[in-house]
Amino acid sequence: MKKDVVALGELLIDFTDNGISDQGNPVMEANPGGAPCNVLAMLTKLGHSTSFIGKVGNDMFGTQLEDALKEVGIGTEGLVKDDKIHTTLAFVHTFPDGDRDFSFYRNPGADMMLSENEINEELISNSRIFHFGSLSMTSEPAKSATIKALDIAEKSGSIISFDPNLREPLWESLEDAKREITYGLSWCDILKISDNEIIWFTGEEDFDKGVNKLWEQFPDIKMILVSMGRDGSSCYQKVEGQHSADVQVRKVTVEAFIQKNTIETTGAGDTFCAGILHYVLKNGLKIYTEEEMKEMLSFANAAASIVTTRKGALRVMPDMEEIIY
Repeated sequence: MKKDVVALGELLIDFTDNGISDQGNPVMEANPGGAPCNVLAMLTKLGHSTSFIGKVGNDMFGTQLEDALKEVGIGTEGLVKDDKIHTTLAFVHTFPDGDRDFSFYRNPGADMMLSENEINEELISNSRIFHFGSLSMTSEPAKSATIKALDIAEKSGSIISFDPNLREPLWESLEDAKREITYGLSWCDILKISDNEIIWFTGEEDFDKGVNKLWEQFPDIKMILVSMGRDGSSCYQKVEGQHSADVQVRKVTVEAFIQKNTIETTGAGDTFCAGILHYVLKNGLKIYTEEEMKEMLSFANAAASIVTTRKGALRVMPDMEEIIY
């Protein structure tokens, strides 16, 4: 059966602040998390067929995560359980402005242990879009599994979507992160990258210059999305001029929808990414007009803004009516 989007990567528990106990201790809520599944959850809410490929521990948290995927409608055919390594945990500290700091319990975590022979190849080869991030490339065997999955996706003609989703504490060094993210960039058709990530990767604080640097190194990327938090988002595509040698960059920027009752930004970038993939599934990956880019970004920004008003991400994605209201 053809799937609209299949994603590979981390599925974990995000422990988030939920008040103070009577004894003065912080109370933490165990939310299902992991960027690839957040993307799938939003796409599923928008009516698309999705499945996840990844690994959790054969423990209470692994069971909770599997149940959460089934609850929101994400296919679990590619989910594997590890009898020895526990489910990965992340503790999320939210600052007053809604930004976050992460502490990971992942040395190792089950998501790192997905091996090549555990990949559901049929799922990938029957996907319209294959989506991945960089955290499955922090260590073996998941790194080799990711490489194999990308090869299958490319050979089957899937559109490949990449969100680096840099989490510095999970890498041995930023040099390792840059090397593996470079590898991911060499495969993708669609790149979603945040403002801090493009500055880090390219050394350019001017995003237009940063995007040009990316295209110099990775000319086959068909569309680059830069998410800028409260400053909105931009879409870039290369457009041929009258002569085939003339290539111009088409860029559209759309302001963010600022919510007065923002709680946290967990999942906002993933929701934005899903909004973009939803537009691509509806319209195909092609050269969009400025009006189409504006429509796509406005939809994705609106979806992302709603998620910032809710705790968690995977279970609380907005539906179509909320987004277009």
